[in-house]
Amino acid sequence: MNTPEPTTSPKIEEPKFGFNDYAERLNGRAAMVGFVITLAIEIFTGQGLLSWLGLQ
Repeated sequence: MNTPEPTTSPKIEEPKFGFNDYAERLNGRAAMVGFVITLAIEIFTGQGLLSWLGLQ
């Protein structure tokens, strides 16, 4: 059977929630910033993060 191919492809919008590229990129950047801030706290105070927060 000879089926015709579509002439245009549908425009699918990027999902606003869930595992999409933007959300994953934003989560990765937030994790890197948090890690650097935690390292800075440990270097400048000489204590771990939990000790600095008074939780340990």
